[in-house]
Amino acid sequence: MTQYGEQVPDHLLIKIEHRDDPVSAVSEDDARRRSVAYPRLMWGAPVFGSAEEVDGRWRILSLIGNRPQGTRDGLGSHFRRLLSETPDTAETAVERKEYEAAIRLLDWEVVNDLTVNGRRYRIIRAQPFIRMGPDGPEPPRPTDPDPRPVGKGRATGSAGSQMEGFVIDPGASTGLSDGILRMELVPAIYKSAGVLPDEVREDSRRALVTHPNVVLLPVGFTLGEYVDGTWRPRSFSMEPTPGAARELASFTFEDIVPHENASFEEIRAAYNRAIEEFEAPTTDEFEVKGVRCRVTRVESFIRVGADGPETPRPSDWDPEPPPELHFQQLRAEGRMPDLE
Repeated sequence: MTQYGEQVPDHLLIKIEHRDDPVSAVSEDDARRRSVAYPRLMWGAPVFGSAEEVDGRWRILSLIGNRPQGTRDGLGSHFRRLLSETPDTAETAVERKEYEAAIRLLDWEVVNDLTVNGRRYRIIRAQPFIRMGPDGPEPPRPTDPDPRPVGKGRATGSAGSQMEGFVIDPGASTGLSDGILRMELVPAIYKSAGVLPDEVREDSRRALVTHPNVVLLPVGFTLGEYVDGTWRPRSFSMEPTPGAARELASFTFEDIVPHENASFEEIRAAYNRAIEEFEAPTTDEFEVKGVRCRVTRVESFIRVGADGPETPRPSDWDPEPPPELHFQQLRAEGRMPDLE
């Protein structure tokens, strides 16, 4: 066992700070009550994003993808934007060449770590989970910020993503409830023997060693539905506020298709009618065409080690090749014309 003496490395810290201001006191009480009412943690599929290292800390650029390659493509688009914003002058020639090289690399190769113009970038992996109780998934808490509180009408603006710009800092102080939750999540692994492939469980155990700490990410919200005695996702989108999640209750594609052989024009007309007639629910639990729905609170954490946040695991589902490599494969199979 490694001994650090009095100096514990930052990446191993869980620093709990007593906060006695009224807002923190109410939030802690909410968290305590919900941990009792919704004691079971249910993990969802991992999500992926990109981050950059700034002044020794990793800052999230985006965290929205369910496939690592889609996130790599997004990072390539980020470099394309930076390239377009960099003037084409003699002074910026080296900077532009690095952006161009990074774009080519991501277009052709599976890359999870790279350095561009002296700054490190990484594809990161996060683990979402929800709390479950006897009555189903945890709804929003009274202390969760919401620009359109329960009982109000349609949201008038977007709160934006709380993930973008979030600093992954394991040494930052946290409240008592979050600190206890982090300690609970540190040893958490996939355990479903016989259900999950062996490599998934092995990667999960390995992560305890390579990335031994966890950082909680901003809370998100989605929509669940109760069908055939089971709660399941109605939407796989994660929104930054409960109000934005209520907007997901509008309709699904199946709701608006008038009949099996509907033409595109009929579907478009039905979609436009649905948009005009839709009114967002004013509660966190409601029915849509007889189906019980609930706005559901989604928490997430990311594992961290001495070198920063965890990258995609070898066993993570990653079926897509990089775009240029994919195009090359399609041309070789005769499914895409050769470029002149």
